[in-house]
Amino acid sequence: MDTERSEAKSHTLGDLLRVARERAVPVVRAIPDEAFAAPTPCADYDVKALVNHLFQVVVEFQKLAAKGESDFSATPDRVGAGPDWRERFAEETDKLVAAWSAPGAEEGTAGAWKMPAGLVGSMALLDLTVHVWDLARATGQEYRLDDGVDPVLERLAGTVAELAPTARSTGVFAEPVPVAEGASALERLLGQTGRDPYWNGPAPAVVPPGTVEG
Repeated sequence: MDTERSEAKSHTLGDLLRVARERAVPVVRAIPDEAFAAPTPCADYDVKALVNHLFQVVVEFQKLAAKGESDFSATPDRVGAGPDWRERFAEETDKLVAAWSAPGAEEGTAGAWKMPAGLVGSMALLDLTVHVWDLARATGQEYRLDDGVDPVLERLAGTVAELAPTARSTGVFAEPVPVAEGASALERLLGQTGRDPYWNGPAPAVVPPGTVEG
């Protein structure tokens, strides 16, 4: 097991983002327009809003890889900009992989936060993993992982552990969600980010006794 973990840690961030990209693009391509208003496990977003948020992450974190400044002050409606948005998303994720594969991308600090660049890049990896799971779950798709130790999840377990105290205090992560004994690495990761790994849609509204619906 130690050998497997050592091998997982030997992957560069660019390698891991490439794996996440290969998982993400098919899910995004399969999202039908009719699902845009559907809820997601990420309660603040419906499907369209979450795609736009993830699109913004993919674009802005390219700048951070080059030690530039990001801008999350507003979320552009890239989905609404044209019917080719799925292909544009695929192209931007290619650019994200290239940006974090460039020499020096993981060195030093990045962004206005002056955080370690490797940790900043891992934040992009986290979003490209958990938000794609959100979208897959919301649109009835399977989020496919390889068998055995997954290097992406190995890296993200450490990333979430490092980010969690601040992320929870600022509301970026909800409180951890308990997972079943023997839960998979993905289920544990989702639970630590405040997601219900077993989410199957929003809970039905509770109608008080004696209330007439409609």
